[in-house]
Amino acid sequence: MLGRPGTPGSLSPGVKTAAFFAVVLLLVAVVAWVDPRPSLRHVRVSMLSGTTSGNYYATVDKLGAEVARRGGRVLNLASAGAVENVQRLVDGATDCKVDFALVQDGVVLPAGDKLEQLGRLPRKESLVVLGRGTHALRVPADLKDLRLGIGPVGSGTEQVMQQILVQLSGLDLVVSTQSFDAQLDMVERGQLDLAAMIIDDGAQLLADAVTKRGLEIVQVPDVASLGHRLPFARVGVIEAGQIDYVHKLPRQDIEVLQVDTLILSNGCASNGATQGLLTAVSKNFPTFLHYNRTHGNLGGPPMATVAENFINDGGPDLLGRYAPWAVDVMPLPTWIQLGVALSLLFSGMATWHRFRLWRIDASRVKIERDIAALLALGAGAHPIAAMTRNAPQTGPEVQAQVEAFLVRLAVLSERCRRQSVSILVPMGAEMAYRYQEKLIAELLDALRHASDRPAR
Repeated sequence: MLGRPGTPGSLSPGVKTAAFFAVVLLLVAVVAWVDPRPSLRHVRVSMLSGTTSGNYYATVDKLGAEVARRGGRVLNLASAGAVENVQRLVDGATDCKVDFALVQDGVVLPAGDKLEQLGRLPRKESLVVLGRGTHALRVPADLKDLRLGIGPVGSGTEQVMQQILVQLSGLDLVVSTQSFDAQLDMVERGQLDLAAMIIDDGAQLLADAVTKRGLEIVQVPDVASLGHRLPFARVGVIEAGQIDYVHKLPRQDIEVLQVDTLILSNGCASNGATQGLLTAVSKNFPTFLHYNRTHGNLGGPPMATVAENFINDGGPDLLGRYAPWAVDVMPLPTWIQLGVALSLLFSGMATWHRFRLWRIDASRVKIERDIAALLALGAGAHPIAAMTRNAPQTGPEVQAQVEAFLVRLAVLSERCRRQSVSILVPMGAEMAYRYQEKLIAELLDALRHASDRPAR
């Protein structure tokens, strides 16, 4: 048993100092291990991109590098393109082996799917049509009977082109599907007149097609009019010299249809991991937040709530930055609402507690006054204790009323004890009830003592 300092069994000052520093070092070690600094350690996700030589794959690689730099991981899953990405994302919702995917806007989504949108990358992709000797294409009728490659089956280009071909049904185009490299070879050999692909303006494949293969970017006749018929498409410009500044390729500004790249989710990833991925996206694409705030959801799947909050708040909220596990339980607005609700609840409980305590005190004071009026004494326990039984005021009728007061005080004491252990009483506030119990007990004792005192 430990005693006073200097007695057997007590800790010496040196041992106490050592124990203090040991506790401090333990706390430092725990904080260092937990590392409360903002990071992306909680991000462990997989993302579908595209072919290993394509822009989607390079984009996901950049996102993965940013997440890895901050302690997380993004598994880059190669695929044949946007259509495969959609199907694998839908199928992956059951086993959650896939979390996110990059998909071209305009790709048809399966009916009844539960995909959500996290946002649109601010860098658009262009629907580029390549050919040779295309300067003769002035009006849509000039496209009649041309041989057109629309990309491999199942690609995003093929799906978008199928929607465009509905608008060109009277031109009798000879349509075929091949890989993009095969299409370019066939145009170069004269086996195709035109080859379509949805591609980033800065992609090496497009640059090689123009500079090394000598193909031209086609100015599709009345492309703006065509874009009005496609809700997901916008008209953009590939400027003269953009592909090759020295040789000025293309020779003039070319208007093309452009589509957004969507980040889709199947709901498998936690809210914290989703915020972490969006943090990497906004880091790699500085205009991502502004672009999505100003453009909104122009179509496609609905926006995920966590992504909508991220975009509106300009980044991750405090929970997403410092306690991502809490975001997985509930989003920050819900935590705030819960806090407000609990605050109102506790305030209401405290108010009801104070009201009940006031009623107990008021009842006790009323009984004291009634007793004082009956016995012609001062209020309180001391005057009652001094009362003698043979005094005029201690007749049978008075004794009966005194007994009634004893019952009322006993009931009030029981009520006070019962309410003191109620859940409505804040921690430590039960002492106010104990004080009331003490006053009631003193009054009871004094009244019983005076009632039982023998006459002189």
